[in-house]
Amino acid sequence: MAEKKSTKSFILRVDSDTMDAIEAWAADEFRSTNGQLQWIITEALRKAKRLPKKRIPKTEEE
Repeated sequence: MAEKKSTKSFILRVDSDTMDAIEAWAADEFRSTNGQLQWIITEALRKAKRLPKKRIPKTEEE
């Protein structure tokens, strides 16, 4: 059975010029603004090698 991911909500304050740029980028990539922000954050964490290691699920045979 796949592990269910949970999400947390939070308020993010971004200046209007930055938000306009994020919204335009999201539209170019056919993503929602929220999806674009999640992608940006995930990519930054991946490049910085800060993402947690993925767990390999144990099979019933082990």
